Amino acid sequence: MDQFNEKKRSTQEPETVDEKLQQEILEKYSKEEAVAAGGGWHGRVTAVLALLMACFHIYTSGTGLLETMMQRSIHLFFVMALAFLMYPGSKKRKRPSIFDVALSLLSIVCIGYVILDNQNFLMRSGIANKTDMVMAVLLAVLILEATRRCVAKELSLIAIIFLLYGYFGYLMPGIFQTKGGSIRRLVDHLYMIPEGIFGTCLGTSANYIVLFVIFGAFLEKSGLGALIQDIAIALTGRQPGGPAKVAVLSSALFGTVSGSAAANVVTTGSFTIPMMKRIGYQPEFAAAVEACASTGGQIVPPVMGTAAFLMADYIGMPYKQIMFAAICPCLLYYFAIFMAVHLRARKTGLRGLRKEECPDLKKALLERGHLLIPFLLVIYMICAGYSAVFSGFWGIVSTVVVAQTRKTTRMSFRDIIDGLIMGAQRSVSVAVACACVGFIIGIVTLTGIGTVLGNYILILARGQLLLTCALAMLLSVILGMGLPCTGVYIVMATLVAPVLTRFGVPVIAAHLFCFYYGIMASITPPVAIAAYAGAGIAQCNPAKAGWISFRIAFPGLLVPYVFVYNSSILLVTGAPLWETVSTLFTAVAGITMLCMAFEQFAAYPMRRWESVLLGTAGFLLVIPGIRTDLFGLLAAAVIITRQLLIRRKQRAEGSAEA
Repeated sequence: MDQFNEKKRSTQEPETVDEKLQQEILEKYSKEEAVAAGGGWHGRVTAVLALLMACFHIYTSGTGLLETMMQRSIHLFFVMALAFLMYPGSKKRKRPSIFDVALSLLSIVCIGYVILDNQNFLMRSGIANKTDMVMAVLLAVLILEATRRCVAKELSLIAIIFLLYGYFGYLMPGIFQTKGGSIRRLVDHLYMIPEGIFGTCLGTSANYIVLFVIFGAFLEKSGLGALIQDIAIALTGRQPGGPAKVAVLSSALFGTVSGSAAANVVTTGSFTIPMMKRIGYQPEFAAAVEACASTGGQIVPPVMGTAAFLMADYIGMPYKQIMFAAICPCLLYYFAIFMAVHLRARKTGLRGLRKEECPDLKKALLERGHLLIPFLLVIYMICAGYSAVFSGFWGIVSTVVVAQTRKTTRMSFRDIIDGLIMGAQRSVSVAVACACVGFIIGIVTLTGIGTVLGNYILILARGQLLLTCALAMLLSVILGMGLPCTGVYIVMATLVAPVLTRFGVPVIAAHLFCFYYGIMASITPPVAIAAYAGAGIAQCNPAKAGWISFRIAFPGLLVPYVFVYNSSILLVTGAPLWETVSTLFTAVAGITMLCMAFEQFAAYPMRRWESVLLGTAGFLLVIPGIRTDLFGLLAAAVIITRQLLIRRKQRAEGSAEA
């Protein structure tokens, strides 16, 4: 095996993937990255609009947000104008057509009408006139088209189905029948009041999401990504299977900056996947590891995925509590990924990187360690009770100030402008998704269909919590085939979270369950976008990489069941400390057993019956309960003891032969 490793080391694998291939992969698997080329007049117009948008949000976050409808209207004004210029109607076009420009101008007219006539608009809330109705219909069509272009056509289709139900619901049979619909009724509810298009989702995007996306862009521009890579390699690079552990750690850290799983895969995977292949990992396994690690980055506090901000507003809970609640589930998920790569490395005898290949941690921190200050400042401010808006504002300001203190990280005026433009452009797809999801939420609140569908889920699950959770997980996977995690979470939070709370599950646990699986849809076949992006870098079979990523992440995918059955690990439910510790202990033990069972290796390669028994023990330990824990620990003790005895016997035989 050592000779095999040395042979792999000598193979001339590229250390990184070239930028052209990275961009091609991003555009293929991440729709928000498939933007029009930046040159020409439209590139300058787009840059100016994005810069104005970023400046508007930074200014209002520092001086005070505008009135609710005005803040959201101006946010949508910039977003829709940019959407049609950045995302041409056809994938074959690299520049916007006259038709795209016309749609952009029409968006400006429709939302400009709300902004300029704001006072009168508010005065007649819920009583639309003819002009309001025309503008509302046009804006709805534009939002659906923008969603098709820069988010997913599936989300547009779901929104259209809900809108049709809101209008034709009176024709539906039985309990699905609603009050007679009309255009005026829909316009009054979805357009004239902050309930549909201008509802909570768009408000979250306008207040928090865009700000933290800009913050992430500034951190990238300052060179934090290089520091993250150096820290990850220095800490884990020399361990068995070091590059895979580097992928896990660096993707987790980078995930706090980037909210896109595919972007995380391409950014960190461009150097971790070639390293993993070089020391002996199979290309499909390398792609899967990076996909799993990058996907989990969206549940890493403090700057979690964009849906976390939606959750805070949706359930009316301070973002600080959302952040604390996610700590233990995040650690358990990454522990599962880490154990999977560690056991594979021990099983196949893979080594880590050589000492000279690893950067010096002390030197890296001295050179770029100050870039962590803005990050730590944001954590402190959120924990101290400052609003997420205020924390994000000072995070951006402190990034610029701190970066200027060292020549190697100093940001030029051009870098600052580019950071503002990049941050605003990256937030467009999320904002469009939030506006479109507003249709779904608005129709649910208007018709009450959420309660009806929730009752049907209960009927299908026969009133069993376990079956309800399984159905919810399956629904998330199906929705995740076409929707971004933000869309998946909102649909699940609207339809499924209320059902879980009927079983006595705390609200935070129910919504975190939906949030967790909305994110994990990126690595669940048959459409595992993050795994496909990793496969593009590894140059391997995407389908195989998708199934391997599912197998690697499977123990971590059971974590939501832990906090649904025992929410003590969420740290915000007021549970006793001993209960939290005991639940964490059994969850860690269960995940370890499951990882060993999937790899069929503990201290020594396992037989089939051993892995089956150990996997069963892992399931029993993951599910909270005294009986299941005792049976699980007993079964695990039998297998682990047998493994240790076999290894001891083999070592004794080896010593005797020597």
